[in-house]
Amino acid sequence: MTFLRTSLCPLSKLTWKNPCRPFTFRIRPTLQKPRLTSEFRRFESRSCESNRKVRALPLISRSGCLNHSWRSLAMADKRAVSSDSEASAHRFCNRLASEHSPYLLQHAHNPVDWYPWGEEAFEEARKRDVPIFLSIGYSTCHWCHVMEVESFEDEGVAKLLNDWFVSIKVDREERPDVDKVYMTYVQALYGGGGWPLSVFLSPDLKPLMGGTYFPPDDKYGRPGFKTILRKVKDAWENKRDTLLKSGSFAIEQLSEALSTAAASKNVPDELPETVLRLCAEQLSSSYDPEHGGFGSAPKFPRPVEVQLMLYWSKKLDEAGKASEANKSLDMVYFTLKCMARGGIHDHVGGGFHRYSVDEYWHVPHFEKMLYDQGQLVNIFLDAFSITKDLFYSCVSRDILDYLRRDMIGPCGEIYSAEDADSAEHDGATRKKEGAFYVWTSDEIDEILGDHAALFKDHYYVKPSGNCDLSRMSDPHQEFKGKNVLIERSDYDAMASKFGMSVETYVDILGKCRKKLFDARASRPKPHLDDKVIVSWNGLAISSFARASKILLHEETGAKFHFPVTGCNPEEYMEVAEKAASFIRKQLYEEETHRLRHSFRNGPAKAPGFLDDYAFLISGLLDIFEFGGDVKWLVLALELQDTQDELFLDREGGGYYNTPGEDPSVLLRVKEDHDGAEPSGNSVAVINLVRMANMVSGSRSEIYKQTAKHLLAVFETRLKDAAVAVPLMCCAADMLFVPSHKQIVLVGQKTSRDFSTMLAEVHATFEPNKTVIHVDPTNTEDMDFWESNSSNVALMAKNNYAPEKTVALVCQNFTCSPPVCDAESLRALLSKKRQASPS
Repeated sequence: MTFLRTSLCPLSKLTWKNPCRPFTFRIRPTLQKPRLTSEFRRFESRSCESNRKVRALPLISRSGCLNHSWRSLAMADKRAVSSDSEASAHRFCNRLASEHSPYLLQHAHNPVDWYPWGEEAFEEARKRDVPIFLSIGYSTCHWCHVMEVESFEDEGVAKLLNDWFVSIKVDREERPDVDKVYMTYVQALYGGGGWPLSVFLSPDLKPLMGGTYFPPDDKYGRPGFKTILRKVKDAWENKRDTLLKSGSFAIEQLSEALSTAAASKNVPDELPETVLRLCAEQLSSSYDPEHGGFGSAPKFPRPVEVQLMLYWSKKLDEAGKASEANKSLDMVYFTLKCMARGGIHDHVGGGFHRYSVDEYWHVPHFEKMLYDQGQLVNIFLDAFSITKDLFYSCVSRDILDYLRRDMIGPCGEIYSAEDADSAEHDGATRKKEGAFYVWTSDEIDEILGDHAALFKDHYYVKPSGNCDLSRMSDPHQEFKGKNVLIERSDYDAMASKFGMSVETYVDILGKCRKKLFDARASRPKPHLDDKVIVSWNGLAISSFARASKILLHEETGAKFHFPVTGCNPEEYMEVAEKAASFIRKQLYEEETHRLRHSFRNGPAKAPGFLDDYAFLISGLLDIFEFGGDVKWLVLALELQDTQDELFLDREGGGYYNTPGEDPSVLLRVKEDHDGAEPSGNSVAVINLVRMANMVSGSRSEIYKQTAKHLLAVFETRLKDAAVAVPLMCCAADMLFVPSHKQIVLVGQKTSRDFSTMLAEVHATFEPNKTVIHVDPTNTEDMDFWESNSSNVALMAKNNYAPEKTVALVCQNFTCSPPVCDAESLRALLSKKRQASPS
């Protein structure tokens, strides 16, 4: 018997050409090898989004796929917030009430007899001889909320689940290792995935069948969740052997395919430049010259794409190909400006939403994720370091100041996300997506008074609502009469229209935003996921550390406007170090040098994963290179040793994403896709290159060889699908670049002169440099360098000058004559390295 899963649609822009391709879900599965096609390989590592993305599509697509404008029929908006519904919800209490995850706690009062992932649930399934229903999501996931209200809060559905299954809830942010196994299965077998992820397992955890969101009842000729439960029960009772054999075979095939090994420990000399060029060409061919970005709607920020284009433009410029370099830069600048002016950017409160459903970067899915914020800051900082245009520095500050205000805990920890949904007003009986962020024209008139007309003109606010730029923006009139702020004209033109100076005009807009912010603060706020994830904190730590020096090059007297605070950039380093200190204190075991993955009311049970180590190491290296104490470099090296111990495949090359110590996690994957988050392997190569250029001797050579072996694992991937791994393409070139610069600063780090020289080092965009700073009067500094690089220690001793900071610009520790002033250092750093991209 065959039935169609109701709503699984491939969601990545790389596979968006047929966004509502239905797939067949067979109760009697055929024993076939998972379809590890190039399309799957592009998709399988993605940080997928839930099916809410397809809001802009008609209710029934031409292909017959029921899509997620199901939103208009869904019950997510009926999530109760009144006291009566709270009382009703608490008629039930299950095991999730003792968990720490915000997502699991959201389901603690469902009538479903939920278990957390663990041996208690597995043993219960074995004892009862029933399959497991596994539901995976996260606390700010809109369609997870939908399925909860429609199915998991329904006592009839709960009875079916409780009678026929053991039901397990997993927070995919708390247990990405578990999510990866079953998301990979669904993607490989059915061509796409998303959250909520719904998978049926045998008691020994082999997948039997799966999908994502299911509505509760049969509609439009498609089976609902209750029908699916009945059919799975029937299949388990009558076709069990086939199901079990199919599940075991699928895991075997996926394990073989996703743990590839390298035949060689090196890659061809020409590979790095070839794949770098190939990726740039592929991105350029998908560039949207009208709206910015790479690819069509929905529009996702994928910072690794911008990183690749910036890196490639630098290579072209060094090769004397300024015209080609400028073409790449123009794509980047236009993309960043379109994003920053669009509705995906929270103009009132700062920060960016997850993505926009239309091509204009206008109507977003309103959740805010920490991993976006950290990466976006860095690409805007890079754009500023090239152009010195305050537009880019202000966007960087906008994001950082949003994080400081709304996303940082009392001990410096940085929280994970804010929800898309919220109540429209106190006492409302339902939540709506974007309710906290959208405005009516009348509200703006009332709040802004005399300046309302100017503000509404600038941000395209209309009485009828402004979600009309694209047919994809709001096809079912969910935002009728509402406005998502978007800038459609530049300041010069608008200031001229209102007969005032640009400075006055911009100042008025800033004051208006502050008034709207204050008014918005009285609205019910979206749910805050205050879980602390190490990997995402690593991304944010990097951005705060880098901003502390790069933004010192803003023009003197620059004026900032709300939501930017205009703080001294060096304050950002304090934020970076406090976040790193929190992780060290709460999530790092000093004796074993191991990390835990996350924290909420205490460390999570899950161990640290590859991304946690790689992203945190990257952030710690940035803290050090941008002026932090040598203790952060020591910690980075310790974590690298642990990363190698836990995740490195010493025989086959590359890093697994999990330590492989949990028997309930059936797959160990070598992640490579640079998606919404970069892959741990890509970041690991860059970390190894950076550290190899800091230390010397055998340790440096081991780092380089580990990186080469890793790239050899992914050589075919790099050549066949470069656009899927843009950061790894950059990493490959970094490893093989012939003249990596080391800048060594020698002086007392507490001096003003040292800060000025360090800021000069970071004034320009130069991804192929390593910054080392040593204070010869500091015993800890000198002990470290004497143990890890005698060359650096000797340079420090020989070039120390009291009351001065001495800079040496080196290549392979062959150094230029020392300089002691910023202007001379600037001249040394501006010399172009010779390169020749083919």
